[in-house]
Amino acid sequence: MQSEVFNISGKECFLFVQPRSKYLLIQPVDEHDLELLNQEVAIIQQLSDEPFSLAAFKIKDWNHELSPWPAPPVFGKVPFGDGVAETLSFITEQLIPGLKAKGIDTSHCLLGGYSLAGLFSLWASYHSNVFEGIAAASPSVWFPKWIDFAAARRPFAKAVYLSLGDKEEKVKNPIMAQVGNAIRQQHELLQSNSIPSTLEWNPGNHFADSEKRTAKGFAWLLSKNIS
Repeated sequence: MQSEVFNISGKECFLFVQPRSKYLLIQPVDEHDLELLNQEVAIIQQLSDEPFSLAAFKIKDWNHELSPWPAPPVFGKVPFGDGVAETLSFITEQLIPGLKAKGIDTSHCLLGGYSLAGLFSLWASYHSNVFEGIAAASPSVWFPKWIDFAAARRPFAKAVYLSLGDKEEKVKNPIMAQVGNAIRQQHELLQSNSIPSTLEWNPGNHFADSEKRTAKGFAWLLSKNIS
């Protein structure tokens, strides 16, 4: 699999390309994700025979660039911002055209990510029809007012993968402890809208096996052949 590192509008991007790939996987990542990105790509290849390209781009301000609206901090002292519109615009107006100029097939885009990047991916599915599938691995659906937002809208995606660790709702933080009920509600909303979806439970807490969980999400979407 060929790999390349390049820069678009100040964002560092990482590209993996398989020959004759039909699907383009897009993923916002942080430093931890980058350390595991090669492993994630390898796991996707193990789980799916469908050729794909994966474009990851580095997020500088995680709590701002991937948050749908301002919210107070729930851990630490860093509040959440409202930078999702800019991040989505970067993907649709700069990243995808830039990849197309490199000869990458951008006809069938799948968006996914881990934690707050998973929440961003879900948010993007309610605002853009560019992404045929969404892989939300351990998404931050505990985010204040998220379920109210999702309940009032129907996503454009043709298929959505959700997952959570079985210990993630067993935390002391009262806001983050809502994640279990929230993701069950998110799945029910998708089902009520007749959107093919699944909710997979993984062993461990939020910090376990992020690369495996994200890879399983993308592989599930690839198996759906949702073009």
